[in-house]
Amino acid sequence: MAVEGDLFRQVLGSFPAGVTVVTAVDADDSPKGLTSTAVTSVSASPPLLLVCVDRTSNTLPAIEHSQAFVVNFLAAGEEWLALRFASKAPDKFSGLSWTRSEVAAGAPVLSDHVVAHAECVVTERIEAGDHIIFIGQIEHGVVREGVPLMFFRHEFAPWPFRGDERQAIGPVSELLLVGAVDRQG
Repeated sequence: MAVEGDLFRQVLGSFPAGVTVVTAVDADDSPKGLTSTAVTSVSASPPLLLVCVDRTSNTLPAIEHSQAFVVNFLAAGEEWLALRFASKAPDKFSGLSWTRSEVAAGAPVLSDHVVAHAECVVTERIEAGDHIIFIGQIEHGVVREGVPLMFFRHEFAPWPFRGDERQAIGPVSELLLVGAVDRQG
């Protein structure tokens, strides 16, 4: 017998996750987006990641129409943006600076608010309970300086990473990069 919804959320909420905003454009070429922690790498060759989208999301039709999306990995301090895209507000992009992806059907890239972004084309759509899983091939990505915004036990959580630890990690961090990723300072 499956666990109840509250226990499910408590168990999964105990796993720290990076906070992302997944974006796409709809049939009217309007930008859409949602906040998600349900993003993970799938494969390095080819470079694939997956996102899980609630069937009731206003962004779902945009991803299905465009067959592309951008995963914007939010930087620490961008809690307000995560909350905006978690809402049902009609114009989540109002007042935001963003650019259109050249390889992900014009999906919004939120460069001023992220530590990285991945521009993807949909390779597979999987129905899974109350969500749709999209597997996307990363066509372009950028990594920037900064630390990520994290979520743990139903609240935003600080990232304990300190700059001096980067040297101790060394080349291992290079193994974690997927696909064709540019580094920007």
